[in-house]
Amino acid sequence: MLKRAAWPAAATALMTLLGTTTPAGAADAWQKVGDDARGGVSGIAFESRTADGSGVHALVVHDNKRTGQKHLSRITHGEGADGISPITWDGPEPSDLEAIEAIPQMPAEYLALASRGIVYRLKVVGSTATVVDYAPLPAIGEGDDFESFALVAQNGNLAALWADRGAGADRPATLYAAPLSFASWGQPQFGSVTRRAYRATYPNDAAARHISDISVTDSGRIIVSSAADAGDDGPFDSAVSEAGRVTVSATGRVRVTLAPSPAVLERFPQYKIEGLECLAGSTDALLGTDDENLGGYVRTMPFCEA
Repeated sequence: MLKRAAWPAAATALMTLLGTTTPAGAADAWQKVGDDARGGVSGIAFESRTADGSGVHALVVHDNKRTGQKHLSRITHGEGADGISPITWDGPEPSDLEAIEAIPQMPAEYLALASRGIVYRLKVVGSTATVVDYAPLPAIGEGDDFESFALVAQNGNLAALWADRGAGADRPATLYAAPLSFASWGQPQFGSVTRRAYRATYPNDAAARHISDISVTDSGRIIVSSAADAGDDGPFDSAVSEAGRVTVSATGRVRVTLAPSPAVLERFPQYKIEGLECLAGSTDALLGTDDENLGGYVRTMPFCEA
């Protein structure tokens, strides 16, 4: 495997030889936000714009599993505004957080998902995230391993999408969808669940995770990341694809239609994308990687057109 430090030079030399520009997945477009396996990005939630509007603040979760390790950080990404700071977790401690999503119409509130299917409702104020309540996902299947979570607000109703990541040719991802509401004491409550099998067009090798994160555009396009992981030192591979569409009716019914052949929007060799977030008020998506011993990186790409 090319070492991460050598990859940019090798890619640039190759593109120069071929008479083309550096590819979208090249390392010089990425901002480093973590130095090792404890600092990778497993999920991203948009928080706010920077004061000058040129960058974004976002919350990222880390898939650390031991008590006392960091679970949540705030990053700032944008021209001349890069930075990362830890968020203190106040409440029952999670293990292996893999996704986070802002709750529509509830400022500073988020849902974070652990790999085994526990959803934590959080209130984030300053540098502290307080657990309001938590609950298991419904309809968890045998062997499910969750890395993705997204919320959809349409027609005055709220729905959640999440997925078992799948594994290679023998296990496609299972995309779940359900109406979502909250009990008066704060606990997430899910309605009737629908399921759809999903196979990534790329990567499609034996190490492929068909869905490593999900985001949904304002019009209901489902954008997913897929990733391949050959071990803690790589090599890694990823792609972002358009998977289908979701609608939520005025009665709260959730309908998911997946594309028979998902369109790959971009491939990202040498990176393992586990975070994908369409940014409010923009066509950009913020991408985050969990590259294990090589750390974590973020960048934006224009994947979220309506």
